[in-house]
Amino acid sequence: MAVPDFQSFFKPLLDIAADGQEHSIGEAREKIAAAMDISEEDRSEMLASGTQTKFDNRVAWAKSYFVQARILESTRRAHFRITERGRELHRRGLEKLDIRILNEFPEFVEFHSGFILDKPIPTAADVSTTPEETLQQAYQNIRDELAATLLAQVKANTPAFFERLVVELMVAMGYGGSMSDAGQAIGRSGDEGIDGIIKEDRLGLDVIYIQAKRWGEKTVQRDDIHQFVGALHGKRANKGVFITTSRFSDGAMTYVNAIVPKVILIDGKTLANYMIDFNLGVTRAATYEVKRIDSDYFSEE
Repeated sequence: MAVPDFQSFFKPLLDIAADGQEHSIGEAREKIAAAMDISEEDRSEMLASGTQTKFDNRVAWAKSYFVQARILESTRRAHFRITERGRELHRRGLEKLDIRILNEFPEFVEFHSGFILDKPIPTAADVSTTPEETLQQAYQNIRDELAATLLAQVKANTPAFFERLVVELMVAMGYGGSMSDAGQAIGRSGDEGIDGIIKEDRLGLDVIYIQAKRWGEKTVQRDDIHQFVGALHGKRANKGVFITTSRFSDGAMTYVNAIVPKVILIDGKTLANYMIDFNLGVTRAATYEVKRIDSDYFSEE
């Protein structure tokens, strides 16, 4: 089963705390996973950021929501205990707990509404992901839209612009030595099947052969890669990069996994994402920092 939404962890978390003892968030995760039969594979699923598992994040937010609703109290770092309000809620014997129940408590409504009095009170249906997941999904949506726009812009520009883009990308990624060295290599080879030769490092101890195709909707086929590989064999080359603004066929991608020399395929979508990662053709519009409590700061031990 996939990792349930974080509201599904409310009830088992309250049941764990109902004994009145102090519990750690790590202990709670283990007990919840066992009670809900969540597999190790599902527990290892990462957030889009790759910084935390989705399961750990959702359990942590369930606990955070309970603390804001004064159902649990934080006793020390990563530990919690049930409050009297939490005991009263547990005695109600509800089969399901969700945001609708937490909205009964004014402290939670104030927290979740962000102190904006005319903001609608959230319902269980409104909240299926944690705030962190919502932020990451919004970021991914913005990035995907930017990548699509970048790729369309690259396709609309000239072949000379595309050659320069390939040079700048390779140098930004740490290849090609200087811009001057790299610029002399791309687009000047003249060999069939090879568009350029670029240093793998600044000393030029090894080189990478490049094929760059600024294509519209035409898909790069296995035969196109085979021609490039033939050119690499003719140069006794060990490494090649095939960059296109379009896409590769399944046959092309399967082919490169079973051959020597090593050939890396960069399609249009990957190219656009590299441009974003290495700040080519983009500029920073805004920066948001997500911060957490530094529990050590408040420790008086």
